[in-house]
Amino acid sequence: MDTLETRELRYFLAVAEELHFGRAAERLGMAQPPLSRAIQQLERRLGVSLLERNRRGVSLTGAGEVLLHEGRAALDATTAAVRRTRRAGGADGPGGPRNRLVLAVKAGASHELLHKLLDAYAAEPDAAEIEVLASGMCEQEEMLRDGRADVALMHKPFNSLAGFDSEELMTEGQIAILPAGHPLTARKTLCLADISDIPDLPLARWPRHGTYPPGPGPEIHDQTQLAQLIALGRTAAVLPESARAWLWAEHTAVPLTDAPPVVTHIAWPAHSRSLALAGLIHTATQL
Repeated sequence: MDTLETRELRYFLAVAEELHFGRAAERLGMAQPPLSRAIQQLERRLGVSLLERNRRGVSLTGAGEVLLHEGRAALDATTAAVRRTRRAGGADGPGGPRNRLVLAVKAGASHELLHKLLDAYAAEPDAAEIEVLASGMCEQEEMLRDGRADVALMHKPFNSLAGFDSEELMTEGQIAILPAGHPLTARKTLCLADISDIPDLPLARWPRHGTYPPGPGPEIHDQTQLAQLIALGRTAAVLPESARAWLWAEHTAVPLTDAPPVVTHIAWPAHSRSLALAGLIHTATQL
């Protein structure tokens, strides 16, 4: 048996992520007994144990860990195929819209570059419609993998380009964003050590792959929340130089001399055969 149904993958992933049959069943909108039977049937078909069940609860076996990782990728690929096919089908239908590409960008990042790219591409003959999809911190990767986006502006070292094709577009330094009037804003430059442990002004934390790093700083969900907390004197942040575009009057940016450079790439799925996407990539590399 070398195939799995998407239904089976969804069932297993729910249990593997919740590590609790009751919560997984609730998440899936089904009763627990048929879910348990489905997982047992899957284990018999595969010939391996995926879960360890005992009085303390449920845990993954080594084989279960592999299926969790591979299953997520497979389900994302299936979902992406459906979403991108529907977008392409809309362009082909009678009276449908022209070809459309979804471009994922981190909210507030690379504003000037994005503006130049959209203007330059719109001037190309037969340019596709570009829908800009603003994402949270480090969400562009997931949007590319599950088909919500066709292409993305990604920022190393914050985003991983693994599994994508990409072209480098720009490199920039980083800045510390502090509340206006803070004593450190009188300095022309700072280093990372200067802002790593400021009394009463902990660095903001945002998720990487759904998990927040440890630390005393507030957990950040979006750009507006971050901007407000900095203005209120509750946190500070380290961001690329291009973040100056969205700063408020209550913020002050100070260059960091020892922060690693941020490299912006345009990235897309390695298997893409979209001519519209190829045109957008060509335009981006000519900026």
